[in-house]
Amino acid sequence: MNGPRFLKKYPNRRLYDTSTSKYITLEDVRRLVLDGVQFVVRDSKTDEDITRSVLLQVIAEQEEAGQPIFTVPILTQMIQFYGDAIQGLASEFLQRSLVAFGEQQRLFRRQLEDVMPKDPFGAMSDLTRPNLAMWQNAQGAWFGAAGEKPTQGAAKPGEEERARKGKGGSRPRR
Repeated sequence: MNGPRFLKKYPNRRLYDTSTSKYITLEDVRRLVLDGVQFVVRDSKTDEDITRSVLLQVIAEQEEAGQPIFTVPILTQMIQFYGDAIQGLASEFLQRSLVAFGEQQRLFRRQLEDVMPKDPFGAMSDLTRPNLAMWQNAQGAWFGAAGEKPTQGAAKPGEEERARKGKGGSRPRR
């Protein structure tokens, strides 16, 4: 699809996606935004573009659901900008700031992906191998100094007890 997707809002407050021929929710609209899908919301009676008001509803729903982005001081400041001579400047400043913040976030995520491997278990394995080798070397040095051979692995449950009692194998030499 080349142009933006069209959504219609009906008087009963329901949203209709004309490209999928289905009614959608504000959560669906949020997913469209997150997926980068361009869309326009039109009032079904007047054909007026009401995209901004629907996006504000999505934001209001998100603000109610969890940790809000817009604190009371931020909202107060934004309201004070309305009707002021600098309203246009405030809007442009906010837009540029959010674009710059988004770019920084993408750059940070890209750098993090370069540092962190895709497989966290593989990364933990890679980190564990040198530590295990160091531990085995230290164990070998310690047991070597005591005149004993280091064990290659952990004893199976009950194996040490059977060896002491003479069942299931020979007694260990001392």
